[in-house]
Amino acid sequence: MAIAKAERLMNLALCLLGTRRPLSKRELRESIEAYLEAGSDDSFNRMFERDKDDLRELGLVIETVENLDGEVGYLARRDSNRLPPITLDAEEAAALGLAAKVWQQVRLAGAASGALQKLRAAGLPEDVDPYEAHGALEPRIPVHEAAFEPLMLACRDRRPVVFDYRKATAARPEPRHVEPWALECWRGHWYLAGWDRDRGAERVFRLSRITGRVRSRGARFTAPVPDVVTVRETVASWAGETADRSALIRLRTDAGYPLRAKATAVRELGDGWDELEIPYGHGLDAWLVEFGPDVVVLEPAELRADVVDRLRAVAKG
Repeated sequence: MAIAKAERLMNLALCLLGTRRPLSKRELRESIEAYLEAGSDDSFNRMFERDKDDLRELGLVIETVENLDGEVGYLARRDSNRLPPITLDAEEAAALGLAAKVWQQVRLAGAASGALQKLRAAGLPEDVDPYEAHGALEPRIPVHEAAFEPLMLACRDRRPVVFDYRKATAARPEPRHVEPWALECWRGHWYLAGWDRDRGAERVFRLSRITGRVRSRGARFTAPVPDVVTVRETVASWAGETADRSALIRLRTDAGYPLRAKATAVRELGDGWDELEIPYGHGLDAWLVEFGPDVVVLEPAELRADVVDRLRAVAKG
């Protein structure tokens, strides 16, 4: 389901559930931003009828009645749309409790704590520790970047943002005007996917390279939000995860653990250096530059040239 449609259905459902009297189509149109932007009355009517049918297929009981002005009105009574009591066995409750404890930082910590309290009421015993129930597993999603919370809220509210961003090949950060779509954690790092207004294209940004404060802008998005945002796939391709070639590099001993984890072969050279064979794909040159003097590219020649060019660009900056 498209993100925009899902948001529109949610807003319609909230309006119908939150009213104490039937609301006419005119009132609903004035209350939901997506309907105001629908254009002609015919376009709105078709959209509203489809949304109403979709909500009914999802199980929402919508009543059609006449209000005092003789107009047809709609509402969803809460007593007709109440969920049955939630029952959880010990394993289900422990698994949900474990998921709720993943978030221990920023604004999500409060929501996670509230979720745990609800799980207690739904069947998670006070003396059952989710960690113990799952072999002392303690999951954590690290969030150290100050940019995470403002970007999370901007993604939720669909607000464009401005921030200073330093690329791996640049000595100084540059301002970026971005319409944020989604945040994802991959290999211990957070990434933002969105529309880069200055470049007129989709881009992925690593949060640890954002410097300074993230500033919000009141304007609306100018580019459509895709139904599926493939952050991890994009980053994985940049890191050589989809590579079909191999690169040969020299790496200082006890340095570059992420490179060692990817290596398909490692040979000790002595004098504080090792030789590694690693997958070679798009973006590997930018990744290798991050390790600075700890890495020397041996093969292929084009990869070595790309890394040298990037290092020279940083030195000139």
